[in-house]
Amino acid sequence: MTAATVAAPAAPATPARRLGPTAGLRHTGTLAWRSLVQIKHNPMELLDLSIQPVMFVLLFTYVFGGAISGSPGEYLTFALPGIIVQNAFFATMTTGFGLNQDLTKGVFDRLRSLPVARWSPLAGRIVADTVKQAWSLTLLLGVGMILGFRLGNGVFGLLGAFALLLVFSLAAAWMSVLVGVLVSEPDKVQIFGFTVIFPLSFTSNAFVPTETMPSWLQHWVEVNPVTILANALRGLLVGGPVAAPVLQSLLWAAAIAAVFAPLAVRGLRRRV
Repeated sequence: MTAATVAAPAAPATPARRLGPTAGLRHTGTLAWRSLVQIKHNPMELLDLSIQPVMFVLLFTYVFGGAISGSPGEYLTFALPGIIVQNAFFATMTTGFGLNQDLTKGVFDRLRSLPVARWSPLAGRIVADTVKQAWSLTLLLGVGMILGFRLGNGVFGLLGAFALLLVFSLAAAWMSVLVGVLVSEPDKVQIFGFTVIFPLSFTSNAFVPTETMPSWLQHWVEVNPVTILANALRGLLVGGPVAAPVLQSLLWAAAIAAVFAPLAVRGLRRRV
């Protein structure tokens, strides 16, 4: 009589360990540091955040300053906050560019196989780019002060301008993230920047006063988020109305994040 062999029941699979917020924050910090350390191997990224903004400050101040405001010094006081805003919008494109590179090169696939919080790669990229934004703002203000720009509201106005610009940049970065997860190549993120952000910044009062434009264009300029943020920075850094433009800038930031963040997260989940 043949003895029946009874197979031992398979042990239940061990459920994957859930990662807590502390571990996720630690992973975010590590991946943010990874993005910053990459600058050593790709210094052109930092040069893009440094040389181009400084060139804008020098060219606009000394080429257009006398014609628009009567003197380069007066124009610098008006235009520097606008140049800072334009540069911040363009700098958000690095988030989508770097994210698309990580997706196309398989970095996200590699991270998915590791015990890493699912949201930390994207959060790390955004945190690193926020640090780059702070560097760019510091550089522009430093160059501006060398050329004669002076703060009108002291340290508190400066800190407020830093905080407002970084908050708005975090919100605007979701537009770049959405583009980064939708396009197939990193260069297409830059194309989006030039086709959308360039006209957005130049149809604002970042560089010239609103009253110098045609009346039909002034209606758009007054509601343009670049105009509103530039006015808020002028009030904080130089002087003038602060409460209304700051509140409007925060409302614009909240609206941008509310629209683009869910779309970007959904697009990222589909792609990875």
